[in-house]
Amino acid sequence: MQNYFNLLPEKGDTAIALGYFDGLHAGHRKVISKAVDEKKNGLIAVCFTFTQSPKEFLTKKPSNALMTPQDKIKELEKLGIDHTFQADFADIVNVKAEDFISEILIKRLRAKKLFCGFNYHFGKGGTADAAELKSLCEKQGVEVNVLSPEKDESGNVISSTLIRSLISDGNIKRANKYLCSLFGFCGVIEHGKRLGRELGTPTINQPLFPKLAVPKFGVYASVVTLENGQKYCGVTNVGIKPTVGGTTPLWETWMPEYYGGEIYGQSADVRLLEFIRPEKKFENLDTLKNTIVDNGKTALKIFADFKACKY
Repeated sequence: MQNYFNLLPEKGDTAIALGYFDGLHAGHRKVISKAVDEKKNGLIAVCFTFTQSPKEFLTKKPSNALMTPQDKIKELEKLGIDHTFQADFADIVNVKAEDFISEILIKRLRAKKLFCGFNYHFGKGGTADAAELKSLCEKQGVEVNVLSPEKDESGNVISSTLIRSLISDGNIKRANKYLCSLFGFCGVIEHGKRLGRELGTPTINQPLFPKLAVPKFGVYASVVTLENGQKYCGVTNVGIKPTVGGTTPLWETWMPEYYGGEIYGQSADVRLLEFIRPEKKFENLDTLKNTIVDNGKTALKIFADFKACKY
């Protein structure tokens, strides 16, 4: 069998979490934690995933990811995963279920225990499910654990689809709860039209991260982490700024309590905390400025509550 994606062989027996894990929400973390727990039994905790969404590859439609690839790797490390293998789905899409198990999971990755979600599918055409994974692996002495879904207080299954819907509706607070992290990204600060500076509310501008889910256009309270590690309250407008004739969607963030110098060209990590109001076109710039200032007061209260709960 070919080495489909330059996968290095593991040097010890492993417990592997299987899945694309878009966003690493509560259900995904349940699977990951089980693999990590096996470290106490001497197994290496491994995550086998993909560089792109299988659904995106098959349907040719944007995946609307819940987390950037960089954040995904960092979060897996925080959760205790020792090694993450990201296969190119194009290299593996036609691998038969039996070959995937025997040649990749067992021979290369030395799997002893596997963990996956209740809706896991694999193999050519995605026709093999979790039950077949269990059946095929047991014949080769590999234990398979299929995890039940995580549900919210209303009994709804916590899924990437549900979280995407919440984000598009502006219900970012609930989305963050299910993600077990804050939705957002780290991006380079670009020059804007400097209108915020003229209004007394200077902003940092960031283009939307490619393939990331787009929140409902509007104003959000946010937490901004600059390159020096300092965290600030943010008032983030996601949208096109209709008052000044904008057409390109971006994230524009004002930090009410930041009094430092210019930081163009640096990176800023912006995470949304809570929706404040929808984007709208104002009659004039004075009304816009007053509204932004009011939004800042609201955001500072939300940020204070966040710090009190988080730290």
